[in-house]
Amino acid sequence: MKNFFTTLSNIWKIEDLRVRILNTLLFLLIYRVGSYVALPGVDANVLNNQAAKEGLLGLLNMFAGGSFSRASIFALGVMPYISASIVVQLLGIAVPYFAKLQKEGESGRSKINQWTRYLTIAITMAQAVGYVRSQITPNAISPVLGSGWFTLSSIFVLTAGTLFVMWLGEKITDKGIGNGISLIIMVGIIAQLPAAIIDEFSSRVSGANATGGPLLFIVEILALVGVVMFTILVVQGTRKIAVQYAKRIVGNKQYGGVRQYIPLKVNAAGVMPIIFAQALMFIPATISSFFPDIQSNSVLMALSNYTSWLHNLVFAILIILFTYFYTAITVNPKQMSDDMKKNGGFIPGVAPGNATSDYIDAVISRITLPGSIFLAIIAIIPALANILHINSQFARFFGGTSLIILVGVVLDTLQQIESHLLMRHYDGLMKTGRVKGRTAVPTAAGTVPPAI
Repeated sequence: MKNFFTTLSNIWKIEDLRVRILNTLLFLLIYRVGSYVALPGVDANVLNNQAAKEGLLGLLNMFAGGSFSRASIFALGVMPYISASIVVQLLGIAVPYFAKLQKEGESGRSKINQWTRYLTIAITMAQAVGYVRSQITPNAISPVLGSGWFTLSSIFVLTAGTLFVMWLGEKITDKGIGNGISLIIMVGIIAQLPAAIIDEFSSRVSGANATGGPLLFIVEILALVGVVMFTILVVQGTRKIAVQYAKRIVGNKQYGGVRQYIPLKVNAAGVMPIIFAQALMFIPATISSFFPDIQSNSVLMALSNYTSWLHNLVFAILIILFTYFYTAITVNPKQMSDDMKKNGGFIPGVAPGNATSDYIDAVISRITLPGSIFLAIIAIIPALANILHINSQFARFFGGTSLIILVGVVLDTLQQIESHLLMRHYDGLMKTGRVKGRTAVPTAAGTVPPAI
């Protein structure tokens, strides 16, 4: 405990770090306050959007910190920006213009960011129309406003809210600590945790339908801690490839002649395979909602039920396939081999050029298999927890997208804080070892920050 307070004291002594942490807390506080401001013309007391807390909508509501179900001005959160970023990233692979921008350094990144913002506006406006018409009941709308005027005004307010949240995220990245967009999503997820724990505790120890008692609740908490530790292992797992650099003498100085390592992530795709797989798994439910006559189809109903074995089997297979797909489009062994060759580096025992590229590709293929399987296990744990009669709100924290985002963002933020401490010659956050954030993934365009 003494070392803990000493570390906090060291953090407070560094003025730049202190200001950055206070700025981050201030920006996050603004976001949380805004998440409780309802759309103009909406009576929050009448609004009872229980459907927005379940299924895919429940996941979006979690990412938005509850704003989605409250019809807040931040109801759509940063998800349109995330969607636009993914689209632009995929365009960089399929469209030569965007691929060229990725290779133009800072000017190219500036143009890509501008395209991402434009696409964010378009996606937000499209989603705002669907949100207003499907999630806000007519009895919750003020009779003073007409339906058309309310829809139009809400589209502009929701779009402005998303752009403001995006701006807050960029300010956190520039003036605060950590990745701003990721921190905003993390805060939204954590905001749901206290209520989920209280509901689960109440269901176990109080009320007429209480089951299990305090002992079972403690077992659930211990199981949650174990799942978090397992997730950290998957997120942090790396396979290091030794690289030897040739010795060069320029003037009176010697360059190279040292051995370094290429850290290849076991889970280089991050959380994206789960997001893609979840999007596909909601197709059966969508089909059944449009065609009520086929709702009796047993296979379709099984695929729509996220606790069925068929749903989880297909879900796990999709995650494994998408992990290989996303790893293939984000990690470029050929570019890594070329960059290594230009800098006079080589892998001991492997010839430069195509042989090095093939070797790196083979290593990535081997480590991606266990990484994808572990990712699939983490993704289906919430369904298993729900089958074991754990509250659905609390079960979401046992795995899936939310847990991977939480673990990754916390590790990144702690790693940045530790970097500030070490630069000022203070001890790190831990007595032994160092906090490791999610390493950026090498691509054809250099490196990109880790996924959310």
